Formats: sequence, structure tokens, C-alpha cells
Amino acid sequence: MSDKHVYFFGGGGAEGDAGMKETLGGKGANLAEMTNLGIPVPPGFTISTDVCAAYYENEQRYPAGITDEVLAALSRLESLMGKKLGDSDDPLLVSVRSGAAVSMPGMMDTILNLGMNDKAVEGLARKTGNSRFAWDAYRRFIQMYGDVVMGVNSELFEEAIAAVKKAKKIELDTDLDEKDLAKLVGEYKKIVKKAAKTDFPQEPGEQLWGAINAVFGSWMNERAIKYRQLNEIKNLKGTAVNVQSMVFGNFGDDSGTGVCFSRDPSTGENEFYGEYLMNAQGEDVVAGIRTPEKIATLAKRNPVIYGQLVDIKNNLEKHFRDMQDMEFTVQQGTLFLLQTRNGKRTGAAAVKCAVDMVAEGLIDRKTAVLRVSPALLDQLLHPMIDPRAGKNTASFLTAGLNASPGAACGRIVFTAAEAEEWHKRGEKVLLVRKDTSPEDIGGMVVSEGILTSTGGMTSHAAVVARGMGTPCVAGAKGVSVQGKKAVIGGKTFKEGDWITIDGSTGNVYGGRLPLVTPKISRDMNTFLSWCDAIRAESVRGGISGFAVRANADQPADAARAFEFGAEGVGLCRTEHMFFDKKKLIHFRAMIVADTQKEREAALRKILPLQKKDFFGIFTAMEGRPVTIRLLDPPLHEFVPHTKEEIRELAEHLKVTVKDLGPKIEKLREANPMLGHRGCRLAVTYPEIYNMQVEAIALAAADCVKRQIPVDPEIMIPIVSDTRELALIRPAAERIISRVLDAAGVSLGIKIGTMIEVPRAALLAGAIAGHADFFSFGTNDLTQMTFAFSRDDAASFLPAYLEKNVLDTDPFKSIDEDGVGSLIGIAVEKGRGAKPDLKLGICGEHGGDPATIDFCFRTGLNYVSCSPFRVPLARLAGAQAVINNTK
Repeated sequence: MSDKHVYFFGGGGAEGDAGMKETLGGKGANLAEMTNLGIPVPPGFTISTDVCAAYYENEQRYPAGITDEVLAALSRLESLMGKKLGDSDDPLLVSVRSGAAVSMPGMMDTILNLGMNDKAVEGLARKTGNSRFAWDAYRRFIQMYGDVVMGVNSELFEEAIAAVKKAKKIELDTDLDEKDLAKLVGEYKKIVKKAAKTDFPQEPGEQLWGAINAVFGSWMNERAIKYRQLNEIKNLKGTAVNVQSMVFGNFGDDSGTGVCFSRDPSTGENEFYGEYLMNAQGEDVVAGIRTPEKIATLAKRNPVIYGQLVDIKNNLEKHFRDMQDMEFTVQQGTLFLLQTRNGKRTGAAAVKCAVDMVAEGLIDRKTAVLRVSPALLDQLLHPMIDPRAGKNTASFLTAGLNASPGAACGRIVFTAAEAEEWHKRGEKVLLVRKDTSPEDIGGMVVSEGILTSTGGMTSHAAVVARGMGTPCVAGAKGVSVQGKKAVIGGKTFKEGDWITIDGSTGNVYGGRLPLVTPKISRDMNTFLSWCDAIRAESVRGGISGFAVRANADQPADAARAFEFGAEGVGLCRTEHMFFDKKKLIHFRAMIVADTQKEREAALRKILPLQKKDFFGIFTAMEGRPVTIRLLDPPLHEFVPHTKEEIRELAEHLKVTVKDLGPKIEKLREANPMLGHRGCRLAVTYPEIYNMQVEAIALAAADCVKRQIPVDPEIMIPIVSDTRELALIRPAAERIISRVLDAAGVSLGIKIGTMIEVPRAALLAGAIAGHADFFSFGTNDLTQMTFAFSRDDAASFLPAYLEKNVLDTDPFKSIDEDGVGSLIGIAVEKGRGAKPDLKLGICGEHGGDPATIDFCFRTGLNYVSCSPFRVPLARLAGAQAVINNTK
């Protein structure tokens, strides 16, 4: 830590600049920068973030010498201003504000008018000739200091001022006169005395250190901690403390305060945007006590100040090369800037600002790409709860996993059949269940959203919902389904009641909240074309580009993925094709068959249906690579569960329910995710994979005959040993040759494998000898590496994250230390054996920006994700290329 802890700004220069955000925090660094630019900034000093870090490392004790540094800076400020803090004749008053390196609006504490006391208020009244202003400043200070530093409930102060206004039959604080305000100060001091068991402090030094302590203390308050968690803000030293001389917007009608943006933060339009209030202090603008005026009206009210403000916002935007969020105060006709920072904006605004600023020559394309976060881009692809809906108030019920993004509102139904029935009547429904299964697909398709009480990020509900683009909240522990009722967040809901879910945050709300549907703009397409060009520049393992593919299981999924810019299908899960009822009955007949002959008979009925699906996907992708994973999950997932389903299968097979029961029971496994699945099925029942390979080859041959470009890839799952591929690949190659020869066509069909078993990663060099490509199945690889059940981990992972046992949910973002090391080993061994080996990722991690960055750094050629996350992945991939290429 530096020996210097306090940095001064004012008097024509500053001891810091905008490049010192880690030390001065964003607010302090930008105050210093504006001072250096000659912009009118009230002088002051910043106590560094290093002090905050030391404060917490040393059991809330300050480092040696800090007191002397603060007093020296205060003395310098008093000398510059010609005033003394708390002086009885001409008092200096200061604000004390927080400011971390990353902006956290409203999360930490602020105190204004510090230095005011019983003597200073009289001196300020005499000096300014404005007693009302002086007493108003004092009562504001007591309320803020009492609340922030002394822990007095702010509502007590509000009740006191409301009582005075009611007695005088007035509505606005500005209608109170000096006598009213002086009376309020007395009442406020009594409130403090009663609540805090001590008098309100009069000594300015005590006030200053109380405020500094409170601001540093607010770094670890509940709302600040939660904000950092929600926004994944990590590795900061802490907050800085900014002590700044006060300027007053509540001097009278020639004074005021406001907040403004150099561009519209909602739309991104290059229009001056903001609000202000005359005769007010900063908190009045956001408190809602008075209705602010639009910034454009200031041009008529005070054209000189408006012109100065426009010049400053133009200069700041040009200097920082980004949209600025500014706070200003006008004191008796003189303009002061209190803060500037890069403005927070919506996804639509972020894209428009980026594209426009490139056109204006402010930034280049790579800078523009880095300006837009993947999370903001994601806003443009899904319905959202209207930000004006007040969703964080009493309507909040509970939270689960943000399994599939977007917001949805509908009437509760508890079964898939009910969902379909209600949908036919024109109702918007939201399916609420303990979990979902393949039989629920019909109801899932027609539902606005899906809410489950169990399951994780890779549960059936989550995976299917993401593929369909349906909002889903999974694993919500505050949900309990009981017949035709559900208890959600302690409240009981019945069938037909309205609820709203936010699959982007995992939150669940009672009632019908309004939604907004973003629109894809021309700017968005321009922006994403820049991302694609940047990704195309990279070369990995001799293969050009860092591609984005999609996980697509049906022709409609593939078409949607293509529309979103996917460069191929990285994962076609053939088992998801069997969720359709026409196929499901034949597939169930196959898995309960006793003999190979019976299995082959059932498979013959499935083959043309699979061929049709594959042909549809090949056609939709127009010659782009399509990686088809052969059957992977345990067979027990497809067995009938309900009495009706068992009876239906028995009738189809022409056997009794009693005879069918033992066959179904025989398929059950103690640990199915480590059981009879994936390539193990091909070892025991080779006819299953033989049928699928034949369907792929037939569909591909059909495309060639019709002159439809096609590039199929066959992927064999759950491989753990070279000999599994050595057994399965030759059989597949024989079938492919037979089909293509019979069709009279020539086509190369690649055969590769998923690396999802830790042993396969360790043996990747040998396995590469039998594979044309590797695709990392990180869902299973994470599950097997951690020994976490991905469907049950939601019961304990929140505690792991809360107690910092893990930094992130390993099923959301790749565990680079463990799972990532295995991938690194596989990449090194695989490419060591086969330098041009194509490598990709197809687990749900493929849509996570941090994982995409890891994939690029590790040498992968592509990522694959759900169709609706393709645009996000296109952006994250471009950012990975920029950030990791010198």
C-alpha cells in the first residue's frame, strides 16, 4: 500500500486523474480529472480505497498516519475556501460520499452539509442573509447524519416534517419558512436523543470522522454486498471517501440541482437528457417529493447556465469517449459539476451508442464491441418486466435459478395437459411443477414460462426451455406444489391465478406484471457484424475463426439459430427428437423390448422419422456443419411413469400392464447418470446407434441428391476408453459407406467424440487417433469432476457461494481450476496427437461469457449454445479475441 492515503483536488489542479480509479474510486478519479480539465468542481480531497482495504484487514482500525493526512487536507481545503469547518461566523460545510472503482449507484452512503451545528447555522444565516436556507441545510444534515451515522430510522424524521406540513396545511417542503425549519431542527435533535441515546454531535471533527467511518462501513452493508453479488463485482479493494466543499442548490430560485446524461440512457439517442429542480439539494431530485423538470426547459429558464452545461457535457463525452452521467448544482447563478461517470444504459442504448460513436469517429469498432456487455445485449433478445412496474416491492415472492432468460406472465396450471387445454381456450398459461419430464413437452411448448421447485441449470425443464426460448425459473426452493395448489414464497396460489417469472434473474412475482418486448434494430445487426469480423480473424489449431454454433434438436430450432447468426449446429441431441409423441411410443417399445429382433422392429419405425428430422436440420443450416450426438441419456428417462402412459404402451405392444411392469422396473438404475447410457448402449445394443447413423447418412445423401449443401458430423457420447471408439467407429463407417454407395453420392461425414468423462480427458491423445473432432460436454464433465449431481446441487450450492467455498456456480460458468485443467490437458494431448484436431464446447457453458473467454484462451475452435444465446456468444467471442490477442 502506498504511503500516500489522501489526494487533494482543487485550486487549479488535482493530485490524481481518471487513470487512478483503483486508488481513488470512480468518483474521486473523475473529480480529479474534471479539475485538471478546468471544469468548475467544488474542491475537496479523496481518502483512497487502500485505506478501506486496510480498515477491514485490521479489524476496522485505520492505518498509521491517516488522521494527520486527513487533517492536513482539511486545512488545505479551509485555506483555499477561506472558511473553517463548523465556524460560527462563516462555516465551511462539506459533503462526504463513497466511490468504488466500479460504480454502485445508491448502494453506499452519502452525507451532505457536514460541519453544521447550533453555532454554524447562525453564522451561515448571517453570512448569506438567508436564514431559511441555513435552517433548511441544518435539518437536512441532522436527518442524513442521524440516519447514516447514528442509525436513527429515517421514517421518524419524515413523520416529524409531515406533521409540521399538515399543521400548516401545506404540501411542499419549500413552503416551510425559517421558523418552521428551526422548529424542525429542535424536533430532529429530540428524535436523535431518544433513538440514539445521545445528543446530536456539535464538534465538526467528530462529525467528520463519524461520516468517514460510516462511508467505509457502508462498503459491507447488506445492499452493497448484494449489489456486488448480483453484478459479479469482485476483487475491489473497497470504497474511497470523497470529502468535498458544499455548493447549494437550495439558496433560492436562482439555485438548483440536477442529474443529466449526454445521451438518452434508455434509447441511446444523441439527445441531452436529464432532470433538475430549482431551489433544491441533490436528494430532492431522486426522493420524489417534488416533480423534477426536464433538462430542456432549463434553456428557457436560464439559457446561460444551460449553454454552459451543454458545453461541459460535450467536452466530457469527447474526453471520456463515452456517454456521461453527470450531477450538477447551480448556486446563485454559478454552475458546478459534482460528478461524472460513464452512464449506465439499457441494452438498446448500449448498442446504439456504440454504433453511433463509431460513425462519429469517437471510438473504433473494437472499442465499441468492448463497450457492450453480453448481459446488456441479452436484454434485446427476450421480453423483460417493465422497469417501471415496481417489481421489487410487495409483489416479489421467491427466487430460484435463472434457467432460461426472459420474463413471462401467465395463469398457473399444474400439468402439461391442463396447459394445452387452457391454451386452446386462448389463455396465457404458466406451467408450475415440481419438475418436468419428456411427457410434458406439449404443455411446455404452449406455456408462456415454466417454474419448477426442483432441478438445476441442466435439468429437463431448463434445457428444453432454453432450446425453445421459453423463460424458466428452476429449483425454486420457495415453491411447493400440492395438487391443484402451490405455495410460493409463503403465499398460496390456485390454478388460474396470475404470476410473473423473470428467467433472467430467477425471481418470481405475484400477479400480472407488465412486460416489454425489445426489438432487434439495424444497429444491432451492424454491431454483431463487427463481432463476427473480429472472431473471423483468429486462428486456432490451423483452423480460421472462433465460431459460434447452436444447440438445436429440431428443424425449427436450427432455423431460429440460423436467424440469430449461428455458424452451424454444435449439438443436436437426438434423444430430444423422441419427445414428440409420434416417436415416443415407438422408442418406448424399443427400450422395453426383450430381444434384438423386437428392438430392430421398433427402430425401423423410428428410422424414417429421425431421417426427416435430420433432413430438416441440414436444410435449415444451408451447408453449415451439423454435429449430431447419438443417443446419450439413460433409457429409464423414457420409460412411462403414469398409469395412463403404462396402459398406452401396453396396448401398443399388445401385452398386459402386469406383464409390462417388470420390464419397466428392470430398466431402473441406482445411479443412472453413471449407468447404462451413451456409447455403452452401442456396446450392448449396437442396433440403436446403427439405426441413427443410417438415418443421418440417408438424410445427408438425400440432401446431396437435391443439391442441398450439407456438412454432417456424428458425435459419440460418454466415451471413457479408446477401445469404445475403436469398436463403434468402424461399424458407423460401414453403414455410411453402404448408404452413400447405394445412393450413388460422395460425401465426407466426420466422426468425433464428446470429452465429458475425466478419464477421456486424460486419455485424449490416444482417443484423438479415432476421432475427427472433440466436443467438450461440460455439463457431465463438471458433474463427474465435482461429484455434484447437477439436478440436486441447487440444494447446497447457494450455501457454497454465500460462504465463499466457491466463487461461482460451476454449472453456470466453467471451473477453470478443476474442469478447466482437464480441458486443457485434453487440448494439449489431443492436438499433440493430431495438430489439426477441431475442438469445441457444447455444454450449457457455451453461452456463458466467462466460459467463452476461457474457451478462446484454451485453443477451442467454436462454442455452441442455445439458439437465443447465439447473439450473446457472438459478442462474447469477439470480446475474447480482443482481450486475449496482442
